[in-house]
Amino acid sequence: MNQRDLATLRRRLNPENRFPSLLRGCYLTPEGEIMSAFVKEVAALPQDEYEKYLAIFKKIYSGTQGQNMLPVPLGTNAGMEDEAQQLLLRLSNSSLRDDEAIDLLFGQVIESVHAEAEARAQSIDETRKADNRLVLLLGDTIDLRHRRSDGEEDPDRSETQFSYILCAVCPVKPTKPTLAWCADDQDFVAKPENWTVSSPEMGFLFPAMEEGGADIGCAMLYTKSAENTHEGFVRKVFQCEPLQAADDQRSTVQDVLTTALAEECSLDVVQAVHEQLTVMLAEQKEDKQAEPLQLSRKDMREVLEGAGVSQEKAEAFEQGFTDAFGSYGQIPAVNVMPTRQYKVSTPDVTITVAPDKSELVQTRMIDGLRYILIRAEGGVEVNGIPVV
Repeated sequence: MNQRDLATLRRRLNPENRFPSLLRGCYLTPEGEIMSAFVKEVAALPQDEYEKYLAIFKKIYSGTQGQNMLPVPLGTNAGMEDEAQQLLLRLSNSSLRDDEAIDLLFGQVIESVHAEAEARAQSIDETRKADNRLVLLLGDTIDLRHRRSDGEEDPDRSETQFSYILCAVCPVKPTKPTLAWCADDQDFVAKPENWTVSSPEMGFLFPAMEEGGADIGCAMLYTKSAENTHEGFVRKVFQCEPLQAADDQRSTVQDVLTTALAEECSLDVVQAVHEQLTVMLAEQKEDKQAEPLQLSRKDMREVLEGAGVSQEKAEAFEQGFTDAFGSYGQIPAVNVMPTRQYKVSTPDVTITVAPDKSELVQTRMIDGLRYILIRAEGGVEVNGIPVV
């Protein structure tokens, strides 16, 4: 999804409006037992309660695409993937009013969440002490406006409708008994343990929005932690293979890069690659209609050759990339290497430099020893003390 599509969806969660129609929820114990299930018409919610729910669902659109927001392909093969897609379509097309489909989805989510809790716990006792979970679903339908030749929406002309659902899975954590101020009694009183809803640890949007329309062949998975792609949830709800986490992709690329380039993997080359990726991502960010930047093996080869890598080493990297991700594999550019920081490390020293100032760092051999040199522009401080 591009930035304009995301902006369209985010605007639907403006607390000043009541765009979504129906809210459904399921409150679970750590063992997966249902303590409560509810259906709420959004129009009837008190404003403060409505805003709290919207704050939860807004998190599903947060983070970085390719790291916290991951596309999940659906319906690409005959069989179970089509079953998952059809169930999600029943939910979105009915605006969450298909009770049978709701029960099926809640059953899948409950099973996957309970299995994940068991996997994290070291004992049955730990499983019982784990957080409860609140599973929330929100249904909405958008009247999509016709876009003029300049790309702007025509407010007087509706072209089609986009029906979608949002899902959020939130830990519910116990608070500690405490002493708190009671306005009615005008005194401090003891407050017992309570349970509060935390930000969602995962969720999804279906269908994804693609250039202002519905892409029923794709859902967008949200994960709070880029390191956790919730394999059980993906297998059960979307019935497809687990997604590769951003950190795993980055580690794989770095291993291929180090192995393929060997002696050519110098500071200058890494600096040049970092600078090229930074520029490419900045250009993509400026274009509101551009999809998240994906890099293929050929794209990466061009980046390396632009950084001064020899043809032989670039070919070796291309082969390593193919072995790791396939001939047609692509990875998000944000997962190749971090562009928001530039860090140089040795076993004893770590130097962090602003990304746009990476040229200040060099390596040099002096008297047979390798040194990291930093050009000192302006004042130099050590622990806040100016030194000469």
